[in-house]
Amino acid sequence: MDRDRVLPLSGVHNFRDYGGYAVSGGGRVKTGLLFRSGEHGKATDTDLAAIDALGLAHVIDLRGNSERRANPCKRGPDFSAEVHFFDGETAGLAPHVEAAKDSINAEAAHAAMENLYAQLPFRDNLIWIFKRYFAALASGEGASVVHCLAGKDRTGMAVDLLHHVLGVHPDDAMSDYLLTNTAGNMDARVAAGAKAVRAKYGNVDDATIRVLMGVDARYLHAARKAVEEEHGSLDAFLRDVLEVDETKREALRLHLVEA
Repeated sequence: MDRDRVLPLSGVHNFRDYGGYAVSGGGRVKTGLLFRSGEHGKATDTDLAAIDALGLAHVIDLRGNSERRANPCKRGPDFSAEVHFFDGETAGLAPHVEAAKDSINAEAAHAAMENLYAQLPFRDNLIWIFKRYFAALASGEGASVVHCLAGKDRTGMAVDLLHHVLGVHPDDAMSDYLLTNTAGNMDARVAAGAKAVRAKYGNVDDATIRVLMGVDARYLHAARKAVEEEHGSLDAFLRDVLEVDETKREALRLHLVEA
């Protein structure tokens, strides 16, 4: 199933279906409705045709304005989705680039990523677009793709929160998060990340780049722990900060879970 999730595109990294997981109380998340990816700025015509064939109703772009200017998404001739984005910066730099400033080696890169994940859930602009993500999916209008630059940090956090709302077991949600390390062409993703990181910080070694461009369970645990310590639970954070109340939860389940 994990291999079947990945849409094999040549110019868009980490494009995959994050449905299909069992949920508490019975049933499972529908497939063919929920997709996640990296940015689409290097999509080929073949990639765009494959994306158009998904019939997307919503694209939730978690990047900030500077990232979109640097890598504007390409669109196919049949693209008709509504694109949601925050008009400003959601993370300043992409998280893997931001973490690189404190990454003198692979061990320091791990620590920098954990620290960054503990901060991301509290950034106001990212909260704004996360709200739009949940609202778009609750509308029940069709398939969606959520993405950032590399499709692993901001996107991974958003997907983890949705999985929690739908009742996916935390271990399955973590497994989906960790698929970033094996989905698609990791070497190409590392090479793309290396270019951005080294352009800003100079000669960062290959092992450190690979840490920055991958994911680790420690990172997502850091985000979950920070939210729980600040708000008492993920559910309270979703309700009080992201406006995912019981009505919106029911709408999400109705649209996205099947018996």
